[in-house]
Amino acid sequence: MSDDLTDAQTAAIPDGYSQLNWSRGFGRQIGPLFEQRSGPGEACLGFRVEEHHTNGLGNCHGGMLMSFADMAWGRIISLQKSYSWVTVRLMCDFLSGAKLGDWVEGQGELIGEEDMVFTVRGRIWSGDRTLITGTGVFKGLSPRKPRPGELAFKGEG
Repeated sequence: MSDDLTDAQTAAIPDGYSQLNWSRGFGRQIGPLFEQRSGPGEACLGFRVEEHHTNGLGNCHGGMLMSFADMAWGRIISLQKSYSWVTVRLMCDFLSGAKLGDWVEGQGELIGEEDMVFTVRGRIWSGDRTLITGTGVFKGLSPRKPRPGELAFKGEG
């Protein structure tokens, strides 16, 4: 597999998005993924539906959408808490589909926290169509050094 981005991967990426450096393991298989930061502790993830994301009907595979939801919704824990985390439960309601070439976005909102278990409400959309809504439950594993874009990041001084 080449590390070079295809023309489809770089075509018409919305303003403000930059490619995430998730280039190992599963992130490499389903990427590239992009992030738009709207402020400290806030971000929206996105991806362009490509052939390797589709099912036999040319639609984005539900497994890809769910995997993306897992990452987009769980990302809020990294951004707001600077924790490593794993998914405990992901509940998704599929409302619409995405087609080859569509730009898909997703974001989560932290709505609960108890004993390092975080509850997130999330949404995945393409344009004005909501594709998925749902809730994720994530377990914080351990705090880690805050990174740029996270609420706790203080920068190099």
